[in-house]
Amino acid sequence: MDSELYEHFRIVADKGQGLLRVDKFLLEHLQDTSRNRIQRAAEAGFIHVNGQSVKSNYKVRSQDIVTLMLDRPRHETTIEAEDIELDVVYEDKQLMVINKPAGLVVHPGCGNFTGTLVNALAWHLKDDATFDANDPEVGLVHRIDKDTSGLLVIAKTPEAKTKLGVQFFNKTTSRLYNALVWGDFNENEGRIEGNIGRDPKDRLKMTVFPPDSDEGKSAVTHWRVLRRYNFVTLVECRLETGRTHQIRAHMKHIGHPLFNDARYGGDQILRGIRDGNYLQFVRHCFEICPRQALHAKTLGFTHPTTGEAMNFDSPWAADFAGLIEAWEDLAQQQ
Repeated sequence: MDSELYEHFRIVADKGQGLLRVDKFLLEHLQDTSRNRIQRAAEAGFIHVNGQSVKSNYKVRSQDIVTLMLDRPRHETTIEAEDIELDVVYEDKQLMVINKPAGLVVHPGCGNFTGTLVNALAWHLKDDATFDANDPEVGLVHRIDKDTSGLLVIAKTPEAKTKLGVQFFNKTTSRLYNALVWGDFNENEGRIEGNIGRDPKDRLKMTVFPPDSDEGKSAVTHWRVLRRYNFVTLVECRLETGRTHQIRAHMKHIGHPLFNDARYGGDQILRGIRDGNYLQFVRHCFEICPRQALHAKTLGFTHPTTGEAMNFDSPWAADFAGLIEAWEDLAQQQ
């Protein structure tokens, strides 16, 4: 859901290619870069060979497919600073933690080249001579979907982005999400494991493949019930991995789509007694929270320079809070 990578460079090693470290190999083929930058990219998991991330000492062999995968799409336009309000939870010289509102795209691309979180960051840091919003070595460390609210960490220096990127890659960060999903659960907690990849029938959706499949990337979500409302359930989700749409796809896979998640079928009335009052109530809930009911509640990581444990908690977005309040009120009436 927050860590999709985009191909920026690809080259297939010649048949006669002798063993050569991948950092030296790329230095020969990439312009306007340095070996140090390539090594930092490898540390952050951005250098791939044959579809798998490798360290900078990997030896390239004949016919290896070497790719540079970055956490931002390729596009020809530069990022312009835009005066968009940001909810800054924490900031120092190395990083920022942002509480992102639902509806804000995090990065330009796919038709959204203005009005994004990155445009807002460019404005917020316009007086910081060391920060360049167009430099992929700084900025977003991870992502959340446009219509998901909650916490994101931003790197203001290359060192911070590399070290934070390593933490996300090695799964040493901690992230908890709150979601309202359709249906009730027999258990109080559980674990979902299944590879996540593009749905071959709908490229805008992700789908779940068996864990031992060659399709998609491995993904694990742990869930815990916070509150039951008969027809919907408030759950807490902890991610082991950070795949695109991970919680949305995993919950759909086990029969519990997120409430009002139009892409995964949650914008239909999937549970409940279909009388007029209930139908009207659910439709009103769709209006209260007109997006998937998902909030990135907590975020924890180690500070890239001080080594301090950093832990943040964010209040529910107003629409998410209003949605839960509506279901609480209904539960009190029953």
